[in-house]
Amino acid sequence: MKFDTILVFDFGGQYSHLIARRVREYNVYSEIIPCDVTPKEVDALQKKYNVKGIILSGGPSSVYSENAPKIDPRMLVLGIPVLGICYGHQLIAHISNGKVIVGKRREYGVARITIDKGIGVLKDLGSKEKVWMSHGDTVHELPEEYEILAHTENSPIAAFRHKKRAIYGLQWHPEVIHTENGMKMLRNFVFGVCNCKANWKTEKLIEKGIQEIKNVVGNKKAIMALSGGIDSSTASVLATKTLGKNLTAVFVDHGFMREGEPEFVKATFEDLGMNLILVKAQKRFLDKLKGIIDPEKKRKIIGGEFIRVFEEIAKNIGAEYLIQGTIYPDRIESGIRKHSDKIKSHHNVAGLPTKIEFKGIIEPLRDMYKDEVRKLAETLGLPQEIVWRQPFPGPGLAVRIIGEVTEEKAELVRRADKIVTEEIEKSELKERLWQYFAVLTDTKTTGVKGDSRAYGYTVAMRAVESKEAMTATFSKIPYSVLERISTRITNELPLITRVVYDITHKPPGTIEWE
Repeated sequence: MKFDTILVFDFGGQYSHLIARRVREYNVYSEIIPCDVTPKEVDALQKKYNVKGIILSGGPSSVYSENAPKIDPRMLVLGIPVLGICYGHQLIAHISNGKVIVGKRREYGVARITIDKGIGVLKDLGSKEKVWMSHGDTVHELPEEYEILAHTENSPIAAFRHKKRAIYGLQWHPEVIHTENGMKMLRNFVFGVCNCKANWKTEKLIEKGIQEIKNVVGNKKAIMALSGGIDSSTASVLATKTLGKNLTAVFVDHGFMREGEPEFVKATFEDLGMNLILVKAQKRFLDKLKGIIDPEKKRKIIGGEFIRVFEEIAKNIGAEYLIQGTIYPDRIESGIRKHSDKIKSHHNVAGLPTKIEFKGIIEPLRDMYKDEVRKLAETLGLPQEIVWRQPFPGPGLAVRIIGEVTEEKAELVRRADKIVTEEIEKSELKERLWQYFAVLTDTKTTGVKGDSRAYGYTVAMRAVESKEAMTATFSKIPYSVLERISTRITNELPLITRVVYDITHKPPGTIEWE
């Protein structure tokens, strides 16, 4: 059976896969493809999928930049509905002989649009809508065959459509949660414009993951990079189902874990019947990070050292392949796609060394989002305490210490993090939060403790709400909870004199500080 499919053309923006994820939420399959595919290649995809629509993603380029990504203009006359988002919106106008200019004011963040014609993608919306903008260039003039559908104070053409063909452009990002009716806009395109049927389910990804592991590893041995988080745990179960005793899970305690983490991982996965090796490597990692301040260098050092440990274990047991729980947000933030900007290197993606002694690295979850992984984990029967654990970065607390990592700082942030966790979970806020943790900043401030001057570290607390980690909103934690956390941290940790709360959304911030 061929699934009705929306193709997402990737122009290197952060949200290509978020667009695809939103489409999948409607049980319609989506596939990310390079933006420079030819009409012939799209036609070839019809043998595998029932291609019903094309979405042109955003991207960091200007349409006038040297080597700016483009599409073949013939894509607009294939008879397949097209929706351009942000850069895709500008590109449609540009290749159709419209005029794109550098805006007088950059629109970044929440904006109010006025809908001039509520049709097609904008059907059944209010006359005013709250949307998320992120652009410098703006569409200034349209060719005669197009018409304006919406505008803002700074963007005279914030949305448009072709008068005869099913071609639409939106300057804003309907895929992010900050666009209040963004899902409705995408639904209008997927079902109203493209006439898709909801005939695909997330569970299909289980079959895909198992098949990939089977095809690559065969009857050879592999090791699994296990952190105890939801991603690596789900990948571990998939790999165990496929490889059985030919898989060995390796948990590396680099000294930057949360309190009680190594013990929890060991007990949980031994109970699940996995081959498990626990490596204590605290001093090894700490020595490598001595004097390192730059966060990118930290991630690369940690990523490289992880691989060296895995190679040593693999050599001892005769394993030839490494399996990781990398998911899409890890990859896109590391700038792994052709036209994308690197935001930060993840230890298991861009943080990997160039020379690796494995025959191959397998990432069966690499195109998935956290909420999809959770669904798979439940389907695979993982314990609920694993399924709903809050995400934790692979480099651990090392990237929650701003500046040089020391044993003292690691212990301080570990204890502060435990206090944050205890108070959040005691207050029953856990269910609505995506992540909550403490960051040890490199700022020292004056305080008063016991009627005496104190000069100590500043801890920042971060708590966000999200669905897939590509976008997030800071949580409006009750002041009473924040007060308890602040009081406990400053009372129980003498070297900390101040606690602050981070009220930055993603974007423009990231969830982690480094």
